Amino acid sequence: MSDVLSANEAEVINGTLTTEGHRLLARVYYADTDFSGVVYHARYLEFLERGRTDFLRLKGVHHTALEDGQLGEPIVWIVRRMEIDFRLPARIDDMLVIETSVTEASGARVTMKQRMKRQNGDVLIEARVEAALINKQGRPRRMPREWKDLFVA
Repeated sequence: MSDVLSANEAEVINGTLTTEGHRLLARVYYADTDFSGVVYHARYLEFLERGRTDFLRLKGVHHTALEDGQLGEPIVWIVRRMEIDFRLPARIDDMLVIETSVTEASGARVTMKQRMKRQNGDVLIEARVEAALINKQGRPRRMPREWKDLFVA
């Protein structure tokens, strides 16, 4: 068995860049649900995080490289603000589509729009997320100039 993922396997894990941003597929497992069989509200945050992380990864922005100081000093992404509209519940075994796009990128902040749908198109969640870059001391850090074009392209 090879330790290297095929292009097809990597696409399944990382999702796909689209003309609008990024698209990731995920399945709802038993561990994602509460006693009623629907996804526990806090788990939606984890699905959205996977969408943002894989979007950044496919754009060439890797968390480990930022933390290693490859931009001069160690920096990390934080979620500064998040607004979520819960529309419909996700249930065990649902196939989810997590869509992520950048609506604004400037200075140290990126604002993203996220939508989670069932594979049949039912919209479950809509979110607006503002992420920012900070150093290890918690001070804001500007993103490289080329990222703005990368994010909104």
